[in-house]
Amino acid sequence: MCTSTAGALVIRVLLAEDLNMVRGALVALLNLEEGISVVADVERGDQIVQAAREHRPDVAILDIDLPGLDGLTAGALLHEQVPECRVLILTSLSAPGTLRRAMSGHVYGFLAKDAPPDQLAEAVRRVASGSRVVDPQLAMAAWGVGESPLTARESEVLQLAAEGSEASEIATRLYLSKGTVRNYLTTIVSKLNARNRVDAVRIARESGWLV
Repeated sequence: MCTSTAGALVIRVLLAEDLNMVRGALVALLNLEEGISVVADVERGDQIVQAAREHRPDVAILDIDLPGLDGLTAGALLHEQVPECRVLILTSLSAPGTLRRAMSGHVYGFLAKDAPPDQLAEAVRRVASGSRVVDPQLAMAAWGVGESPLTARESEVLQLAAEGSEASEIATRLYLSKGTVRNYLTTIVSKLNARNRVDAVRIARESGWLV
């Protein structure tokens, strides 16, 4: 943390939010909090790392859904390139897989975007001190999801399908017959109670079973 002219410790914050009105309101609210100063705000995910290098924030508050680069990917880059900056993710998404990805990506906080302003300020203080902060409702959603019902091979097939590979490509990459791959995809759709392959990918991703 930096030291102000009065000698008090101030938490330096970088804020990334693509909606101008929301970003402006958050900057104003946070700057009203004692011991917190927003030193940079950006509207795109691909502006985050450069802004952090320039302003050296203690905490980066990142919207998860940003143009250019999503908040989780940007947060992972921050951990690598500006490791002293701790990441707090704001999201309106409650998908359990999103929270699991955030926690595995060295994110210190995960908070709902509609949280009260005082809760956000407290989360900033706790993250700056090295504590982890997770919105209780988001945490419950993640914990409520069990282990994947798919086998390792089924997960492998679905991962390739999620990346856009057709059955013939999957068969070639996994040294399987095309018919075997189709059988796997049918089984996967059935196990996940999905409507089709695309729906199966969505369900698996939201549950944290796919990258």
